[in-house]
Amino acid sequence: MNLVDRYTACWNETDPEARAKAVAELWTEDATYTDPLADVAGHAGIAAVIEGAQGMFPGLVFTAGDLYDAHHHTARFTWHLGPAGGEPVAVGFDVVELAADGRISKVLGFLDKVPAA
Repeated sequence: MNLVDRYTACWNETDPEARAKAVAELWTEDATYTDPLADVAGHAGIAAVIEGAQGMFPGLVFTAGDLYDAHHHTARFTWHLGPAGGEPVAVGFDVVELAADGRISKVLGFLDKVPAA
């Protein structure tokens, strides 16, 4: 499973214990996550942001977008949020920094398309 698949799997995991395990496996202990709606650090903060997103968009799933590019210890990719197999209601662009062990140490997220209020 590649980085983006593992990343979206974390965002789709609804069981709190399984989500905490997935976050710990994918992110470093001191990882940070920043996007227009959140700025958190550590596994608990990241898991809480994921839980919050699931609460705001119940039943929707994250999937990999069309863009993936990486060099050195940095990757960028797009993602979609929407009904399974349906048109996305949100589209984002994330830039991640990877630690020496391959886990994510930093995420800078951008929202390219958001649901109309």
